Amino acid sequence: MEIKKRNTRIGIGILVIAVLVFLDQFTKHLAVLHLKDQPNIIWIQNVMELEYLENRGAAFGILQNQQWLFILLFFLFVTAVIVFYCRMPMNQKYLPIQIISLFLIAGGLGNLIDRIRLGYVIDFFYFSLINFPVFNVADIYVTVSMAILFVLLIFYYKEEDLDLLFSLGRKKEKS
Repeated sequence: MEIKKRNTRIGIGILVIAVLVFLDQFTKHLAVLHLKDQPNIIWIQNVMELEYLENRGAAFGILQNQQWLFILLFFLFVTAVIVFYCRMPMNQKYLPIQIISLFLIAGGLGNLIDRIRLGYVIDFFYFSLINFPVFNVADIYVTVSMAILFVLLIFYYKEEDLDLLFSLGRKKEKS
């Protein structure tokens, strides 16, 4: 029964990732159609704009044109997230981390698709209130998920709750 639950959880996880990646790619498609070679669209005056940008770097445009590095880091990152996801007990306590894992994978995959297909990532949200770098839906998945994970690790989960996730197969040391 446990294996069936785990397989169901993995199947649902794959479906959720597929839907999230579709939403990311669809919004990027809309950005190309409606924003490329067009003036910015003011969404909220002096706060939020829609601006087409082809980002050939990582966050904030660092490491320009290092696509091979981003692809390698994606596979290392996703491998770690999948290992954690599969090792988590199937109970309500770990559901937040399971959901966060799916959003992290979808965010990384959404931007990886752009990097492989186009050689750059399409960004289009510009938070002009604080002159924040232009970003996309996949970036929102990753950023918000990491922020929530950080809060959960500090305030919700105890050290013993996470031992099994971070031990990665090591035998627990006896005290």
